[in-house]
Amino acid sequence: MIHVEELQKQFGDLTAVGGVSFEARPGSIFGLLGPNGAGKSTTINCISGLLKPSAGRVSVMGHDVATDGPASRRQLGVVPQELALYEDLSARENLGYWGAAYGMRGDRLKRRIKEVLELTGLQDRAKEAVKNFSGGMKRRLNFACGIVHEPKALLLDEPTVGVDPQTRVRLLELVRSETDNGACVLYTTHYMEEAEAICDDLAIIDHGLIIAAGTLKELRAMMGERDLLRLTGTFEPNQVMEGIARLEDAELVQAEADTLTLSLANASARLSTVFQILNDAGSDIRETTLTQPSLESLFIKLTGKELRE
Repeated sequence: MIHVEELQKQFGDLTAVGGVSFEARPGSIFGLLGPNGAGKSTTINCISGLLKPSAGRVSVMGHDVATDGPASRRQLGVVPQELALYEDLSARENLGYWGAAYGMRGDRLKRRIKEVLELTGLQDRAKEAVKNFSGGMKRRLNFACGIVHEPKALLLDEPTVGVDPQTRVRLLELVRSETDNGACVLYTTHYMEEAEAICDDLAIIDHGLIIAAGTLKELRAMMGERDLLRLTGTFEPNQVMEGIARLEDAELVQAEADTLTLSLANASARLSTVFQILNDAGSDIRETTLTQPSLESLFIKLTGKELRE
């Protein structure tokens, strides 16, 4: 398992992670969601040993990352967002390099290279230089390099970014197959539909703190039956707040000069009332988006941002 307890990481006066705790279980996928700059990458870098925590404790399969780093890293596979491939080498040579880096040798390494090439559908291109591969093929090989040593815990940092739909489906199947074999997976993504499709447990992180955590069902329940209404245009935030305060069972999630986000029940039947209040507040509405209760609407409600922002 991956165990994170009160993790803190500071860079001078900047607190990138301010006391994060969670546990990712064997045979399951733990999703870590957050807008850019929320602390996801810093958390992953502390787990992988690339960064030393300022405070708190991180362990991988029972091995403390700070005091027993080599043992923790032997249990860990990392698939970074940036491709970790040698473009002038072949797919087989890349896999051989990363397998050897984890101490694999001889027939065991050859057998495993053959297995992961078949798993990722690259067996027919095994001898070809990676620089000739498509973007989707490189992503599959990047994943293969992260699992070639058969790790018990996986850190996947947006492994499907920039790929075509067919490759995305294949990669998600590969991720789930790892947990079916008992691996523990920590998964970050900018695609909300991915999180909803494959994650068993999730945590939403913002400004270095976890602001919500639970199963998908538990997180969705936090929205209740409330819709999310997002409007763009021109607004006077102070006047808008005064007007919305008179609207029964409505919560102002975000109020800026060009964007307004409201959380309220049965929003579709109350649009005319909302528009009248905003018109009286001197607003000029150009676009309206209504989102029914979902993980995405909860994310926006908690962070004030879309995941891709």
